Amino acid sequence: MIFKYLKDVSTLTIDPSRCGGCGVCAEVCPHFVFRIQGHKAHITDLDLCMECGACAKNCAAGALTVRAGVGCAAAIIHGKLRGTEPSCGCSQGECA
Repeated sequence: MIFKYLKDVSTLTIDPSRCGGCGVCAEVCPHFVFRIQGHKAHITDLDLCMECGACAKNCAAGALTVRAGVGCAAAIIHGKLRGTEPSCGCSQGECA
């Protein structure tokens, strides 16, 4: 099962000018966020990103950035694991 998180909160970005289309991001992403087309990685659905950081850590070209383990996606995961409501700090204006 693939989960979508909160809409428009993922910190994942891609710099197409740096991407060589090697496909490692698509291989390591547990939620199938990437597809390779025209020798470039493309984000299929940003809301699928759980901000684990695997893609950015494995991108030799440095084309991907993500603030791994932060933001609303991480808050949802931690809330589910702990049985509590998610708290990412958005009410304090920390998300941007």
